[in-house]
Amino acid sequence: MKNKAIGISYAKIILFGEHSAVYGKPSIVLPIYSVKMQATITLTKIGKTISSQYFNGNVSEMNNNLLGIKVLINKILEYFGKPQLSFNLDIKSEIPVERGMGSSAATAVSITKAFFNLFEKKINRKLLLEIANVEESVTHGNPSGIDVAASSSNTPIWFIKDTIDLPLSFDLINYYLVIADSGIKGKTKEAVNLVKQKLLESNEANSIIDELGDITNQARRALSKSDGITLGKLMNLSQVKLSKLGVSTPKINELCKIANEYNGLGSKLTGSGLGGCVITLAKNKSDAETIALQLKKNGATKTWIQSLKNYNNPNGDES
Repeated sequence: MKNKAIGISYAKIILFGEHSAVYGKPSIVLPIYSVKMQATITLTKIGKTISSQYFNGNVSEMNNNLLGIKVLINKILEYFGKPQLSFNLDIKSEIPVERGMGSSAATAVSITKAFFNLFEKKINRKLLLEIANVEESVTHGNPSGIDVAASSSNTPIWFIKDTIDLPLSFDLINYYLVIADSGIKGKTKEAVNLVKQKLLESNEANSIIDELGDITNQARRALSKSDGITLGKLMNLSQVKLSKLGVSTPKINELCKIANEYNGLGSKLTGSGLGGCVITLAKNKSDAETIALQLKKNGATKTWIQSLKNYNNPNGDES
């Protein structure tokens, strides 16, 4: 066993497949390598403590908002047969919380990686997903598994819940993605429950889930052809469908509208909605920078610009 170990994970955005992924439809998810999280574990003589932006203290004192992390840590210690291990866990994150960028999943992945590193044990992707999803199940109730899959991936992925988790490669040579934080916290559990209730009450909601799945399939074909124009149109269509499900907000709708007015090819929410981030496809870096600037002028609290060229090894710029 080491005295100190590190685990690293990344932010993610859902390009297509919000909510429909929970019901067995496909999704396309992109890790955002320029926005990362690092968990560092250092052995100590007594206690189990955490140092982070949102909590400092003993694991036993973590509140209900952090119950998933507490359960995850205990699960990992039981896995290694070391429930009494003393340590300090330091978490440093660049990922905004409750914005649909997978902060909780990235936390779970980085912690899991750090503990396996500490115990000098290799972890395969299947086991990593299984363990990290312990936290997501506590935090979000009925997660699709997308966040953990993306945060633990080195490439974009084509994801179908409990079925498919495959690398997805594409090369949109001149295109950029603008990610904008609306400044409003997303409400994952509330949004998931809202959609679940609508599906019980409305045939239209069930049709929308099917349509979102079809849009994702069309988007995969557009990506394979490097067809950014079609991809942008599909983003706009996806936003319309998500709005009909009730998971968009006036602020998100406004930011989508502004982005498209400044040459965005398509815009939509990303993540569960009811807050969180907006993503916009731009045909070049100049347009992306203009869109990012206008979104910040109109209330976005932060933006990131991500190249889609050779996306398996992207370079991101934060603004």
